[in-house]
Amino acid sequence: MTDITQKSDKALETISTSSQQVDNNGASRPIENKTSPRSIPMKAGFYLVATPIGNLRDITFRALDVLSSVDLIICEDTRVTGKLMSAYGFKQKMHVYNDHSTDEQREYLIAQAAEGKSIAVLSDAGTPLISDPGYKLVRSAIEKELYITSVPGPNAALSALQLSGMATDQFSFLGFLPSKTTARQKALQKWSEVPSTLIFYETGPRLLDSLQDMYQMLGNRDAAVMRELTKMYEEAKRGTLQELIEHYTDKSTPKGEIVVVIGEPEEVEVSMDSIEDQLKKALSTMSVRDAAEVVARATGKPKKAIYTLALKLGSSAPK
Repeated sequence: MTDITQKSDKALETISTSSQQVDNNGASRPIENKTSPRSIPMKAGFYLVATPIGNLRDITFRALDVLSSVDLIICEDTRVTGKLMSAYGFKQKMHVYNDHSTDEQREYLIAQAAEGKSIAVLSDAGTPLISDPGYKLVRSAIEKELYITSVPGPNAALSALQLSGMATDQFSFLGFLPSKTTARQKALQKWSEVPSTLIFYETGPRLLDSLQDMYQMLGNRDAAVMRELTKMYEEAKRGTLQELIEHYTDKSTPKGEIVVVIGEPEEVEVSMDSIEDQLKKALSTMSVRDAAEVVARATGKPKKAIYTLALKLGSSAPK
């Protein structure tokens, strides 16, 4: 009984200690046990506030405090952010800042912060600046030595990485790939040998074309397509790139926001002599394109590189 009491007392002490926060002067004070937004003193500057990517309840208490207290909220689209504001009863003034904003609009916001205004920066969903507008604004604020802080929260790329089943110790976030095939393949080629998991954002209409280019440039790697994260119809499709291509070929255009996660390249030691031998054998009975596809699949090497070698071998073969 004594041991249990001592353990209980220690647990209460731990809870009491953990229920402290440090104020601006370094002193600890109890955290208020409140779940509703509270008005707090705001330092002039910019607050990069992460907002839900689907489920409106995925927002932090601190984000709610900031949104209820700042002088101005800037966002990509007032109609989208307006829904979030309405859900929590906020009526702060909103100002549009997006990819089409001018230098003059950015300078206006910098001037507002310099004059003592606190400004929350939001994207339509998730963490601001991650494949969203805001980079130039932050750079300008840094140059003017204005206060900037992050209010972290939801992020589609990291949520997709968690659910993908791919390695998480090293990963590269590449945002949206180019919309045209040639430019997309060129972008993918740069990452074909990088030993890390790759994360991309994509749209439904472009998904199948992107998966096909990924297959050609990266080889038949393990991959996952994550859709509608945190929403009611959240979906995760996992398999090789070839399997995913077959799946989406038979399906209608997927809806919603999409994240594609590609596994790191496999450590397959294939000598150049072996690849050339396989290509020569394949070229004796197949076209250059077919031979390249067969050898790329067998070796796990990018199809474009194999195709280039096949062209060279084919042109030097005796007539």
